[in-house]
Amino acid sequence: MGVIEVDKLRARGARMIVDRPWADVMLDDAVTAVRHGSFAAAVPVLAATRGDPELRALRVEALSRAAMGASTAIERLIQQDRSNPDLWLWLGRTLVEQAWQLKPDVRARAVQAHRLQSFQQAMDSARRPLLTAASLIPADPVPWEAMMWVALGLDRPRSDKDSVWFEAARRYPTLFPANVARLTTLSPAWGGTAQEMLEFARTQAARAPESDPLPALVPLAHFENAAAGRSPMSRGAWFPEEALREIVAAAGRWWQRGRHPRGIEAHNIFGAAFYTADLRRPARGHLARTGGRGSRLPWSHLGDPAHQYQRACARLNVPVPA
Repeated sequence: MGVIEVDKLRARGARMIVDRPWADVMLDDAVTAVRHGSFAAAVPVLAATRGDPELRALRVEALSRAAMGASTAIERLIQQDRSNPDLWLWLGRTLVEQAWQLKPDVRARAVQAHRLQSFQQAMDSARRPLLTAASLIPADPVPWEAMMWVALGLDRPRSDKDSVWFEAARRYPTLFPANVARLTTLSPAWGGTAQEMLEFARTQAARAPESDPLPALVPLAHFENAAAGRSPMSRGAWFPEEALREIVAAAGRWWQRGRHPRGIEAHNIFGAAFYTADLRRPARGHLARTGGRGSRLPWSHLGDPAHQYQRACARLNVPVPA
């Protein structure tokens, strides 16, 4: 699979790094290669994920972020192998990531019409390659997970957002990033309600298979709820007591055993929740298991993710790989 445990990654001399929340040496190497212009290096790394939706979603997301601004290089690879579903998926997700960089701030008094139009056109351009990827591997939920972000970005009607979630969920109901996308869709920040979002998180967490990180949806939902209308948030006792009890219970239902591609992300989510609530011991326990690797969520709710993650680790005396 290419996924190794954090302890093994530490043995290779991993350092504190944000936005690589995984223990996957193959992915590390491929991301570095893509950022240096060697796009072909990603082809076998993606091909190895067929049949493993969690690993596939993680790798395509990471490699798409690495390829931002250079989607034409993926298009050239497609010209050489038009029947390759991995390349169509990679292209579509890269176009999604590129589009988000163009999104205007809707809170601004005046949003320039041409900026909004550019964002919408860029986001819509991802639809065709993602649908092509979906048609080439009909059982693959990952193109549908990516299309959930397209529907969200284009502010499609709720029925459209529900439809793409249904397509992803019926193929792989526990796919972690699809569940995160659904939670985001239901959040108050995106036109949903706190009640609906929290109920979704609770339901999915309760249904999670053993060792699956879906219980992390509960603290993530509380972060989303607390962050609604506030940016950035400061550290402090802003989790209501009832919410904190629910987060503690969710943590008790999950502790990473074995290997899951999103395990480090889940430890980040729980660690950040306990850190902001000044529960040092569980916060340190979870952050110590991130292997010096922070994730964008939920640290972005506190400010710059890299700074917030590193500051939390320093304040908690979390050992960081040298």
